[in-house]
Amino acid sequence: MEQLKVLSNILLCSVLLSGCSLFEGSDEDAAITPAELVDFDTEVSAVRQWSAKIGAATNDYWTSLKPAASRDSIFASDHQGTVTALDLETGKSRWSTDLETSVSGGVGYGAGLVMLGTIEGEVFALDANDGSVVWRSQVSSEVLSSPKSNGSVVVVQTVDNRMFALDAKTGEELWQHDGDAPILTVRGVSEAIITSTMVISGFDSGKLIAFNPENGSLIWEVRLALPKGRTELERMVDIDGVPLLVGDVIYSVTYQGRLGALSRGTGRSLWFQDSSSHFAPAHSGDKVFVTEAEGTVRAFKAGSGQPLWANDKLFLRRATGPAKLAGTIAVADAEGYLHLLDPTDGHFVGRTRVDSSGVSAPLLSVGNSLIVQSNNGSVSAYKLQ
Repeated sequence: MEQLKVLSNILLCSVLLSGCSLFEGSDEDAAITPAELVDFDTEVSAVRQWSAKIGAATNDYWTSLKPAASRDSIFASDHQGTVTALDLETGKSRWSTDLETSVSGGVGYGAGLVMLGTIEGEVFALDANDGSVVWRSQVSSEVLSSPKSNGSVVVVQTVDNRMFALDAKTGEELWQHDGDAPILTVRGVSEAIITSTMVISGFDSGKLIAFNPENGSLIWEVRLALPKGRTELERMVDIDGVPLLVGDVIYSVTYQGRLGALSRGTGRSLWFQDSSSHFAPAHSGDKVFVTEAEGTVRAFKAGSGQPLWANDKLFLRRATGPAKLAGTIAVADAEGYLHLLDPTDGHFVGRTRVDSSGVSAPLLSVGNSLIVQSNNGSVSAYKLQ
């Protein structure tokens, strides 16, 4: 079964990688090409506050690294194992650590720890103050998610659809959960929300599960989407984006499935809407935003799930998940453009080019700043003007 899982992931990886040539075009693909950028009247400008080189460029199929933030620092890593702490306001380096290994999952931050996972299934915890290695621990397989911590427990998910809980002080394994992966899955895994009383995460089966962080016992379990279709490709319903917690409501979306709102305490479903996404949703005001698999950005009423608007002008541009930026909704694309949308009706209000290497890492909102990690190995901070 494990061999089949690996072969399936390799096959799917090849399918997904074929999308990397979309911007090159060919006669055979002429009918299916990324949308051209549309003209519009600029209403706001995203201005770069600073930019810092943090390491090597990103390999095309490794899009699981993203920056994380504490109160005053940004933490970022490249895939060759260089981890860097940057000052949030200036972008100046505070420290840099070379782990001398291929990092595939992270960056996570929590309770003074900077956490990453590797291709070889190791989890590293670094001291956020100076970058020194606090501990390293071995899990079952490659880590494609950002480890999270509540100060007592570190949780991380692996490519074989397992969740591990590690002691935050020592890295010792406390418990694990086997997510019972289907035969074929998208390359990628969800990452957890963790509080003092609950760990909530999605799995490749389309299930969202809440655990007791102390012992791994199940608090509740909900299936966001049921597999449909005749082929394993059609039946994929992976949850790959981190669930979004707003107050006592959890929002989560599956690939080829649904966007759902659930009660944090019981997992009771509040509403569902058909949707398909690999990314985490975003929330602003009374709306929830999703970047769907083919690039359409959609908005839903947060309280009822009512569809509000859809912007399909980024079709096949490999847009990132949405993020808030001072009253706008931001997404970036594979050509390196940062697009700003009006949250009221979805029309474009601004656009700037971050870097021609493109952006594939999730965007990070920190206060009134947006942190963007480009494929060329740089991290930049933007604010509205």
